[in-house]
Amino acid sequence: MNGIWKDFTNGIIRENPVLRLMIGLCPLLAVSNTAINGFGMGVATFFVLVFSNIVVSMIRKFVPNQVRIPVFIIIISTFVTITDLVMAAFAPELHRNLGVFVPLIVVNCIILGRAEAFAYRKPVLNSLADGLGMGLGFTLIITLIGVIRELLGSGQIFGWTVLGAWFEPAIVMILPPGAFLTIGFLMGLLNKLEKKSA
Repeated sequence: MNGIWKDFTNGIIRENPVLRLMIGLCPLLAVSNTAINGFGMGVATFFVLVFSNIVVSMIRKFVPNQVRIPVFIIIISTFVTITDLVMAAFAPELHRNLGVFVPLIVVNCIILGRAEAFAYRKPVLNSLADGLGMGLGFTLIITLIGVIRELLGSGQIFGWTVLGAWFEPAIVMILPPGAFLTIGFLMGLLNKLEKKSA
């Protein structure tokens, strides 16, 4: 049980896909200009990551080593298609805002990397814990980055105005360079907190 808990918590801080592994940055840079977009992309990635990890782990003993990557991509594509269609049906505005980045989850290196490096080698419960932890870590960070960028770039959070007319927005924060600045700041803050605790 201790190993499963460790697999879950790894993705949140120690091996966070954004702040530690620096993978999956393309959608993060493009869509985290608002908190709702960041949260939506995080949830979509979370769903695909968790379920593809489970399925890959379940069939790992039956998949020949030579064809594992194409099999992984088919599994991931299935869950991305489900996510895309559900989002288009129930959250059309969010689906429109995220655009091509929802179908591009198929080639997101977080998902393919976890399928290859973890789910293909571990049992189902460990793979589920890894998918939950990595997905939660990605969702928390992309949402936090969206909150920071939206707040500093437009004075709003989740579309609600929180800073008054006196606030002068920094337009760079809602552009892709704002994502780089925010990621760098958060990485520096995490490093400083880890040094203090050590």
